[in-house]
Amino acid sequence: MTDNQKILTCQQFQAQLPELIGSGENLAENPHLEHCALCRELLADLETIAEAARNLLPVEEPPDELWKQIEYAIENEKGELQPREVSE
Repeated sequence: MTDNQKILTCQQFQAQLPELIGSGENLAENPHLEHCALCRELLADLETIAEAARNLLPVEEPPDELWKQIEYAIENEKGELQPREVSE
């Protein structure tokens, strides 16, 4: 098989793009992108959108007390605990 036969069409590449992005693979080395400006631009746009989305809502860890309250609520729902005061 020659290198040209390994290169995907735009439709094939774009169909595989979610899996390729999710795999963490370095897409800059993908043979299709070496030859296709359209898909390079698409990927650049997607990366810009993803970065903007990450900046919209920064990830914050919930307080430890929240997990205790969730655990208590689950146990209480199962009827395993007597009511108690949950600190805030």
